[in-house]
Amino acid sequence: MSNSVRAQWNVANAITVVRILLVPVFVLLLVTGGSGADERPGWRWAAFALFGVAALTDRVDGQIARARGLVTELGKLLDPIADKALMGGALVTLSVLGDVPWWVTVVILVREVGITVMRFVVIDEGVIPASRGGKIKTFVQTVAIGLFVAPLDHLPYAVTVVAWCFMVVALVLTVVTGVDYVAGVRRAHRDARGSAV
Repeated sequence: MSNSVRAQWNVANAITVVRILLVPVFVLLLVTGGSGADERPGWRWAAFALFGVAALTDRVDGQIARARGLVTELGKLLDPIADKALMGGALVTLSVLGDVPWWVTVVILVREVGITVMRFVVIDEGVIPASRGGKIKTFVQTVAIGLFVAPLDHLPYAVTVVAWCFMVVALVLTVVTGVDYVAGVRRAHRDARGSAV
C-alpha cells in the first residue's frame, strides 16, 4: 500500500466505513421488525438502537477528523455517502413497510441526493460549507426517522404525534435549506464571474 493511500485511511474514515457497513444490518433488523399487526417490537427496538449508534458515529468521525487533523479526500467522499445510505435506507424501508408515505421519502431523498451531487460538482471550489440551518435539518431528520423506526404501534399515541411533528419540521427544513444552498451556489458562481471580469 502506497504512503498516499495509507494516509487516506485513519480512525475517522474507518468509523465512516463501519457506518456504511451497518446500513444493511439496520435494514434487515427493520424489515424483520415488521409493521402494523405483524410488528415485532423487539426487532424494531434493535433497529432503533442500531440506527442511533450509526447516527452517533456521524458526529464522532467528524469530530475526530477535525480535532486530529485527519480530514482527507476519502473522508469527504465517504461521509456524505454514509449519511445518505443510512437515511435513505431507513426512509425507503419505512415506506416499504407502510410507516412513512412514499412522497415524504421522495421529497427528502431528492433534496439530499441532489445537494450531495452538487457538493461534489463544486467541491474543488470549496463553495458553501454546511450551514447552521443544514445542521439543524440533519438533527431534526435524524430524530424524526429514529422515532418512526421505533415500534410506534406499541407505544402511546402521543409518541406518534411527536414523531409526525418532527417529520413535518424536517420536511420544511429539508426544502428551505435545499433552496438556500442552491441559491448560495448560484451567488458564489456569480460573484466569481464578476471577480474574473
